[in-house]
Amino acid sequence: MQFEGTLLLRRRAIDGLLSPRDCMAAVENVFRLQGQGKIPAPGILGVMVPGGGLHVKAGLLPGDRNYLVAKLNANFPGNNARFGLPTIQGVIVVFDAKNGAPLAILDSIDITLKRTAAASAVAAKYLARKDSSVATICGCGQQSRAQLRAALLVLPLTKIYVFDANERAALDFRNELSPQLKIDIEPVHHLASAIQKSDVCITCTTANEFFVCKEDVRPGTFIAAVGADAEHKQEIDPAVIASAKVVADSLDQSCAIGDVHHAIAHGLIRKEDVYAELSEIVAGHKIGRDADDEIIVFDSTGVAIEDAVAAAAVYERALANGIGTDFNFAS
Repeated sequence: MQFEGTLLLRRRAIDGLLSPRDCMAAVENVFRLQGQGKIPAPGILGVMVPGGGLHVKAGLLPGDRNYLVAKLNANFPGNNARFGLPTIQGVIVVFDAKNGAPLAILDSIDITLKRTAAASAVAAKYLARKDSSVATICGCGQQSRAQLRAALLVLPLTKIYVFDANERAALDFRNELSPQLKIDIEPVHHLASAIQKSDVCITCTTANEFFVCKEDVRPGTFIAAVGADAEHKQEIDPAVIASAKVVADSLDQSCAIGDVHHAIAHGLIRKEDVYAELSEIVAGHKIGRDADDEIIVFDSTGVAIEDAVAAAAVYERALANGIGTDFNFAS
C-alpha cells in the first residue's frame, strides 16, 4: 500500500506492530548508537498547568532512516478519578528529516508504555544481578504491566510482589498477569518488607514523596526508578541515590526532573557523582554492575530517542503491512 500523505495510526493498530522484545532490541540499539556518538542529544520542553502538564520530547534518527520524531504527551494524574480518562494521552509525529514532511501521526500511549519498559529492561540487562529472582513493583497501572513483561525478557524472575495505594489495582494486576505469565504474583500491604526481600525494585507511580527508603534496600538491589519525570515527582529516598551507583537515561534530565535532582537539592550529591548514562554502558565505555553487593539505581526520565526508534519501527511496519489511514493535511 502506498501512502501519499500522512499516515494516521490508532492505538489498537500500533499494539500489534511492536512486540516488547522487538522494542527492547530497538531501544538497546539506539542507546548504543548514542553512546558511540552517532545520534545527537534529544530535546525536551515541559509546560505545567493545574492538575498536570505537557511534555514535548524530540529526537533525530540520522542515517538511512533519517527521521525527526516529536512526542507530545499530556500527563494528568487525576484523570481516571475525575474524568475516566488515561493519565497519559498524546501523539507522536514522525517527520522526514530531509524535508520536514510529516510522515505519520501515532497515538503515543502504547509506544510510551513499551519504550519506557524497554529502557528499564535494557538497564536491568546490564545493571541487575544475573540471578535476580524476586522483584517488587510499585504502582499497578498499565506501565507496571509493561515493565513486568519487559523485565521477564532479561531476568529469571519467579516471584513478584506488587504494591499500589489502591489495593484493588494490585489484586487486578495479580489476577490478570499471574495466569498469563505463569509467575507467582503477590499483592502486599507492607511495601518495606517486600523491598527488603527483593533483588529488583521497579517504581512506576505518580508519587510526589519518596517511598523507597534507604533502610529497606538490601545490598545488590537494582532499582528502576521510572515515575519521576517532572520536578515535583519523587519515588526514591535521596539517601538511596547518594549511597548507590546511579545510572541515568539522560544526565541532564535526571538532574532536572528525575529522582537524582532531589538528592542534588538536598546537597547529598553533585551532578558529577552520577556514575554514567545508560548509553555509555551499552556502548561499552563504562562497566555496568561491578560487584554483586552494589546497589544500582537507574533513573529513567524518558528520552526522545526511545520514542523516535520505537515510532520509526511502528511506522515502517505499518507501511509494509498497509495498516493505517492516509491523510493529506495540504489538501
